Amino acid sequence: MAIVTGGCGALGGAVTRALAQAGASVAIVDRHADAARPHAERICRDGGEAVAIAADVLDEAAVRAARDQVLRTHGRVDILVNAAGGNVERARNDDRPPFEVPVEAFDEVLRLNLHGTVIPSLVVSETMGRRKSGCIVNVSSMAASRALSGVLGYSAGKSGVEAFTRWLAVDLARRYGEGIRVNAVAPGFFVGRQNRDALLKPDGSYTERAQAIVARTPMGRFGRPEEVAAAITWLCSDAASFVTGAVIPVDGGFSAFSGV
Repeated sequence: MAIVTGGCGALGGAVTRALAQAGASVAIVDRHADAARPHAERICRDGGEAVAIAADVLDEAAVRAARDQVLRTHGRVDILVNAAGGNVERARNDDRPPFEVPVEAFDEVLRLNLHGTVIPSLVVSETMGRRKSGCIVNVSSMAASRALSGVLGYSAGKSGVEAFTRWLAVDLARRYGEGIRVNAVAPGFFVGRQNRDALLKPDGSYTERAQAIVARTPMGRFGRPEEVAAAITWLCSDAASFVTGAVIPVDGGFSAFSGV
C-alpha cells in the first residue's frame, strides 16, 4: 500500500498513476478529498486501486488519522511519497529585495515544504518500524543545491528536505536494518500550475526566465512529470534495494552543467 501526499498536483498525480500501474494500491492524500477523488476514480477506471483521503500534511493529528484509515483497510503501509509542497507567491522576491519579504511568508513556505515532509515521514515510519519494512521518497528541488532567484524560503525548505532525507535514512537503517529505505528525488524544471505564469507567456512562448533555464539544461527542454514519477517508482522497487539516503536528480543535466 502506498500513500502519496500532494497527489492532486502534476507531479503527485503522475506518481499515483505510476505506482498504481506498477501494482500498488494508492491512498491519495490532499487537504480536500473532493480534489483527490477524481484522481482516485481515474486510477480505478484504469484497473488500479486508489482511495482519496483528506488530510493537511501540517496537521499531525490529521496525518495520523489518514495513516490509521489506511491501516484499517489494508493492514500496512509499504510506501510513502511526500509530493506535497511548492512555493508561496507572497514569499517570492523576484521584483523586490529579500528583506522586503514578510518573515511570516518565509515561515509559511518553509513549513509547507519541510514540515510538510517531516510530519508524514515520522508518522508513517512509526508503523514501518514495527514491521521493519517500508520505503519513503521525498521530493526536493534544484533550488536546494543551486541559488535560484526569487525563492529563498522554498530553497531553504527543500535544502532541509535533503538533510532530513539523509538523516532519517541513516537513523532508520541503523535501527531496523535494510528493511526501511529513505530517499529523495530532486526534479529539474517542469511547467506546472504554480510556475506556469513565470515560465510561459499567454501565447505559450517562453518567458525570459524559461529561456535562461532551458539554456542551462543540457537536454534543452523542460522535464515531464512522468519522468520524475518513473524515478520514484524505481526507488520504491526492489531494484533499488541497496539505495538509501540518496538524492537523485531528475533534471536533464541542469545540476551537472557549469554554464560554460
